[in-house]
Amino acid sequence: MHSNRNDRRKFLADLSLLAGASALGLPALARETRPEKQALKFGFIKLTDCAPLVVAYEKKFFDDEGLFVTLEAQANWKVLLDRVIDGQLDGSHMLAGQPLGATIGVGTKAPVVTAFSMDLNGNGITVSNEVWKEMKKYLPMKDGKPVHPNKADALKKVVDKFKAEGRQFKMGMVFPVSTHNYELRYWLAAGGIRPGYYSPSDVTGQTDADVLISVTPPPQMPATLEAGTIHGYCVGEPWNQQAVFKGIGVPVITDYEVWKDNPEKVFGVTKGWADKYPRTHIAVVKALIRAGQWLDASAANRMEAVKLLAKPNYVGADAEVIANSMTGTFEYEKGDKRPMPDFNVFFRYYATYPYYSDAIWYLTQMRRWGQIPEGKPDSWYFEVARRVYLPRVYMTAANELVAEGKAKASDFPAKSDGFRAPQKEFIDGVVYDGRKPNEYLRKFKIGLKGNQTVKGKA
Repeated sequence: MHSNRNDRRKFLADLSLLAGASALGLPALARETRPEKQALKFGFIKLTDCAPLVVAYEKKFFDDEGLFVTLEAQANWKVLLDRVIDGQLDGSHMLAGQPLGATIGVGTKAPVVTAFSMDLNGNGITVSNEVWKEMKKYLPMKDGKPVHPNKADALKKVVDKFKAEGRQFKMGMVFPVSTHNYELRYWLAAGGIRPGYYSPSDVTGQTDADVLISVTPPPQMPATLEAGTIHGYCVGEPWNQQAVFKGIGVPVITDYEVWKDNPEKVFGVTKGWADKYPRTHIAVVKALIRAGQWLDASAANRMEAVKLLAKPNYVGADAEVIANSMTGTFEYEKGDKRPMPDFNVFFRYYATYPYYSDAIWYLTQMRRWGQIPEGKPDSWYFEVARRVYLPRVYMTAANELVAEGKAKASDFPAKSDGFRAPQKEFIDGVVYDGRKPNEYLRKFKIGLKGNQTVKGKA
């Protein structure tokens, strides 16, 4: 235990030195400003939160940094990650858990890093009409509408009914290390529903599960729900709103209501690429920061972004569907449209800064559900976060933008030690402090903690 405290003190001391250098505007990386590599190909998945890449391209922020970028949609998250790792893509829109999972070997093992968080929030959990009809019986109502947030306690009644009828309750998410997987599991467990465990002998994550969760690519979610293959899903936009427009399902909760202002996607590159092209990396981050600023600057910019995203080479969904969540509202049941100004956040609240505490939260969820099969000391979480998340690169880019008059110093958390203050706004009221990952895990009734392991298969 004493060793762990020393590890953390050394880690935080290193961070303090880093923050001080950043605050002084000292370039932490190479002084040469010309990008080492100028022609770049970046990948993305057809989701609204690819917007920073699209905007950086369309508004010529990449061009301003001397970069000639090609954007290419990818079939799914696995293909995307594999193509970054093997060098077919220079970098990509990624799930926040992908660089972490790849680095520690959850699935494909390769050192992947991130210096830029692309957004906060942006996901929802949708259920079929059949499930919603049953859920509504157990939800508190006001003026004929459910009182939000809708907790999974109501869904538990439906899951129990399925079980009594000998039916399996199935839900979809987009990838094993996705935000969606962890948010869905968090919401279910907060309502007393066991979402299942991963183990070395069960890569499906369905051991001891009340609900069987499996992978479905985002654009296929509505059709899979409509076919009855799954009874609900967790996904990013526009695929929750698509269910509303098609009349096939109802979004019951957003991730903003599960965990207020949660980090969602990141821009990821391999460690080898980052080491080889440090100036190019900084230039990319500068362009993406400017895109985030632009997206959050005005409602008019959001509407322009909606039109860009609706193009077939980007998200390719109807602009009306995309606008339903990108412009400050969110529609649950048809006609139940509610204000949700922070459903998509691209720059406010230091959204683009790569916090170590964000990385550690994802690692705690990997441990909670068995993807990390054995207990780890706190120092391990800190070390992995430091290897994967690169605030030094981010602050170098930010300081250059400030020096160029393209941003204000107050736009960035220059004095941050890489940890957010303890976060309280989770649906179950459990407080998360990234400085105490094992203490955090011990707070949950459902989930692995300490030296617990999973035995057997689903």
